[in-house]
Amino acid sequence: MVTKYDVFEATYTNRHPIKPIEVTKKFKKNESEYDNIHRLLTELTQEGLLTKTGYGFQAKKTENSNLLYQIIHHCLCNDINYNDLLNPRFARFVSSALQKKEITSRNVNLHAVTLRKYLDILYKNGLLLIISEKPLRAKVFYNVLLNNLLVYFGYKHRVITEDTISYLEEIEKELIKFRKLKRENESKYQRLISEFEVSFIHHSLTLEGNPITLNETKRILKDKVIPANLKSEDIDEVKNYQKALLQMLKDSYNKNPLTLQTILDYHFLAMQHNSDVAGKIRKIEVHISRNPSFKITRAKDIEKELEELIKKYNDFIKKKVSLKEILNFAVYFHNEFQHIHPFEDGNSRTTRLITFHLLQLKDIPILDIPFGLLDEYLGYTKGARVREDKKLLSNLQKTILFNLKKINEKMIQ
Repeated sequence: MVTKYDVFEATYTNRHPIKPIEVTKKFKKNESEYDNIHRLLTELTQEGLLTKTGYGFQAKKTENSNLLYQIIHHCLCNDINYNDLLNPRFARFVSSALQKKEITSRNVNLHAVTLRKYLDILYKNGLLLIISEKPLRAKVFYNVLLNNLLVYFGYKHRVITEDTISYLEEIEKELIKFRKLKRENESKYQRLISEFEVSFIHHSLTLEGNPITLNETKRILKDKVIPANLKSEDIDEVKNYQKALLQMLKDSYNKNPLTLQTILDYHFLAMQHNSDVAGKIRKIEVHISRNPSFKITRAKDIEKELEELIKKYNDFIKKKVSLKEILNFAVYFHNEFQHIHPFEDGNSRTTRLITFHLLQLKDIPILDIPFGLLDEYLGYTKGARVREDKKLLSNLQKTILFNLKKINEKMIQ
């Protein structure tokens, strides 16, 4: 059935006033649905989101209607059902959950069935980490989408951004399960990697401003269909990043260590759409747009600092080290490479590839950054005014535990 928010989205994106019968046809519904759609248009008008003219209904471009459309658009870009989220009771639950370090069955006053429904909505959309089922421990990820949702429903919220919680013990337990399941069915694990491929490419390139949606990314890479009205450069960016990712996964599977040439090769593959910079160390000074505080190595010092970082990497991978040491080095390696910023463009997407490669070599599967952690990740990396290794470590732990939970769940199915 067509919902109020479906009707709002159809009206908001229509450039001219639209009549109820036109909305009905837009949803490919027959006339029996006309009365419901007319009722919804009237309801939206009474709420101040639409206005009625002699030519039909039209969106009011107010702060509230613009915010609602931002929520819907954000959901559509990430293949999220906005009707699941646009519920005042759900928003109240999210507001309450974000004011707690963790959700437990004891600190949430909801019926068990309702609680499970809300947790499932958040989890399937990458907005929740389920630390344990019995006893229940879960953590909602705070991001722009959830912030806008709470603002829309009028919740003034205090968010606990706790960066000192360690999930090492939980990661260790899940790693033991993962390694056993992987030994028993390596081919199934390789198929799972392919499932995560599309979302990682979409998430990674979204961080770089690529406007292609998750569904469009899927159509381009899996269905080999090019949706209309997309820029060729954006499409090439998606295709090229897939090439770089597949090469990285092949190298990590074969236990090939990183070298300077490997890094240049990944960058070349990822940036083939920009041949002037692809696979080439920069010779000019650059800066991070919107963050002039981000310190970047001078061009004349790049090769020396890269050599030092790769030497540290080579020394590290030869050692037998604890999980804590691996994660600490991964964060250092990530941020050090990003601050060296060896290329004119494409540094961050390359940083993620080589950091994932490092972790894969240590048999720690990280196949994606969940949607709910993308804003936090960006804020702790190239969006940070000062270097945030400790906070990025917290983000990495949540990312790894989320990946392990998802992978183990699918491996058991």
